[in-house]
Amino acid sequence: MSLEADRSAVPTAVHPGWASAPSPALLVDVDGVVLAANDAALLVLPHSGPGRELADCVPGWLAEAHRSTSIDLGRDAVAGSVGERTFTATSVRVPDGSSMWWLTETTDVTRLQDELRTERERTTFLRTASDDLLSSLNVVRTMEVAAELAAARLADVAWVIEPEVRGRHATAVCVRGQRARAVTLDIHPHDLPGLAEALQGFPPVPSRWIDPALAPEWVLPDSIRATGSMVVTALPGHGVPAGALILLRSTEAQPFSESEEAVARLFAARVGAALSAARLFEEQSAITEVLTAGLLPPALQRVDGVDFAGIYRPAQDTSRLGGDFYDVHPLEGGGSLALLGDVCGKGLEAAVLTGKIRNTMQALLPMAGDHLRMLDLLNAALLSTQDPRFATMVLASAVRVGEQVRLSLTRAGHLPPLIIRADGRVEEVFGRGSLVGVLPVIDGSTEQILLDPGETCLLYTDGIIEARGGPLGDEMFGEARLRRALAGCAGMPAEAMVAHVLMLATEWLGGASHDDMAVLAIAAPVGSDRRAPDGDR
Repeated sequence: MSLEADRSAVPTAVHPGWASAPSPALLVDVDGVVLAANDAALLVLPHSGPGRELADCVPGWLAEAHRSTSIDLGRDAVAGSVGERTFTATSVRVPDGSSMWWLTETTDVTRLQDELRTERERTTFLRTASDDLLSSLNVVRTMEVAAELAAARLADVAWVIEPEVRGRHATAVCVRGQRARAVTLDIHPHDLPGLAEALQGFPPVPSRWIDPALAPEWVLPDSIRATGSMVVTALPGHGVPAGALILLRSTEAQPFSESEEAVARLFAARVGAALSAARLFEEQSAITEVLTAGLLPPALQRVDGVDFAGIYRPAQDTSRLGGDFYDVHPLEGGGSLALLGDVCGKGLEAAVLTGKIRNTMQALLPMAGDHLRMLDLLNAALLSTQDPRFATMVLASAVRVGEQVRLSLTRAGHLPPLIIRADGRVEEVFGRGSLVGVLPVIDGSTEQILLDPGETCLLYTDGIIEARGGPLGDEMFGEARLRRALAGCAGMPAEAMVAHVLMLATEWLGGASHDDMAVLAIAAPVGSDRRAPDGDR
């Protein structure tokens, strides 16, 4: 219908060119009756001819706006849809009291705004997902977080499935609104379309190509009766596939769109990276644990009627390894060889050298009767590596002779051993010995000592006496203070003595930085302790 047939209904105040204006326009009286509609309006609202009730020929949002008294005509705009198109509408008051409604199409702008909002939401989701996924380096927890994120944002049900390990798959599953749970499954990936390929890292097939009816029973939780659509995509890892992501939507939900599948692939990439990082961390932790166990000082006990006790504190409180070490080796034919040493340096590099020294000394145990020969061979081994670091050591062979313990002590550039007698006297074992790993020939001497019941030989590293602290904060603990402390330890069990020495040095530090500390006690048991317990050599 054209306005040419109804010019008389248009107030004279209305511009004569309005009928051919490109934007839809409606002239409506105060009673809500359409007086006129221009050509553009009739194309959008074909039933809005003159004489029609506005409420009968336009969407409800526009009819409500005309009835509203809260809208400032000429200023306020209202918005809504007409079919699949969107418009904003503003009104201008005509002198006779009627209103001219002008409609401006915003379909393209609204679509772009919706796309921008959706893209922002997806970007926010992926950014948040990356942060959440990297919040834990535990593989199982990372899988659970991934499943929960996917179920909350992408699907009704989400599965994260690891590659097969010994015929089984570790998985995490989450139903929207619930917590994820870890499940180990004995499944056949080929039973689920696309899963076998995803676990091998192949690109995903579009969801529309996957028939949800072919999904095996284990995929569907009890709360989901039927699957409407399904996405299966690989989790790309660091060079190898990290697993697969399965997303399910119920029959009541909209199928996955191409853009949603693209988001799922981006999310899967982040999950794969997080899982790879978690697995790498766990592998490195396991390797570190095995290597650390081999480098840490051993637990000590009685050997052939001689008590041994040791204690160790590394310089770096965040690490269990350092450059101080001790060992006790039972010997064929009776007796034992104890050694305590200090490698130049701190941390892991020093610990690696201590491991080499300890392994070398263990290989040289058949020569334990000749300390200088052992040290000479160790010295040659260290010099051959061209490692600039050196070590100091004390070797102590201990043999039970009746109620006494006979010690053979050899120093290699180390601090003199201290003997704590039963009456509280503290004696220093003199002797000479050169550093290990510096000169081509080891020069030293072996001293013989007898321990009566209740007496102890104490070996220690310089971290004890060089501990700086005290009232002024920069005074060394010192040999004199150590000897005075040991004088009060007469008759104390070996375990208690080494713990007491380390406690005193630690208290002296008062939290200050320090060098590695190691203490080793060799004691002759007292009274009923003279007899070796069951299982003792």
